[in-house]
Amino acid sequence: NLYPKYSCLVSIAGAAALVDAGLVSKLVVKLESELDEIQEVILETLHFCLQADASQALAAGAVMILKSKLSHPLVSIRRKAACALMEICVPLEGKESVCKAEVIPLLVQLLDDSDPEVRANAAGALMYITITTPGKYAALQAGTIPKLLAHVKDTQSKVRLNCLKAITTLSETPEGRKILLQDVNLIQGCMEDSSEAVRRAAEIAVRVIQWKP
Repeated sequence: NLYPKYSCLVSIAGAAALVDAGLVSKLVVKLESELDEIQEVILETLHFCLQADASQALAAGAVMILKSKLSHPLVSIRRKAACALMEICVPLEGKESVCKAEVIPLLVQLLDDSDPEVRANAAGALMYITITTPGKYAALQAGTIPKLLAHVKDTQSKVRLNCLKAITTLSETPEGRKILLQDVNLIQGCMEDSSEAVRRAAEIAVRVIQWKP
């Protein structure tokens, strides 16, 4: 039994054991057929497994399955699916897979989700995806910048932080910088944020946006 009595207190070490046993692919496949409450357990378990190693999940087609969960009516499942996608985007293979699966438009939509954790995880996934050049341009084409700008004043500091970091990576392109220069005052305003991490991210963003060759 991969998930006894709907509980999941898997540690990083426990997740590593699941990875070593080659069970991650089974967890991924079960996401398509299990009851909602068990899907939550699986997603929580994958949260730790993906931190240990994302390759098995990627090989099992996790990106497309997680993509389908981003529109789930239960906020808890959307939250955990967005978190798993954020973690799967840490390795280069994950970034590439998410771009190919056209997940970015859905992540952009989730920036307007009613749940702050969903918004933060979606912004975090975009932050990782836009590290690569293909990810940057896929995000630009999806109209990501206006949505990110709309949330640099979000009520949750984690959302503000991840949005500013994604803005920074997008401003590394000439096209992104051109758009963001028009709203640099908005980002400069974040340099007075109550969160030190957000203030620091805003300073870096402004510096990159205003960079001249």
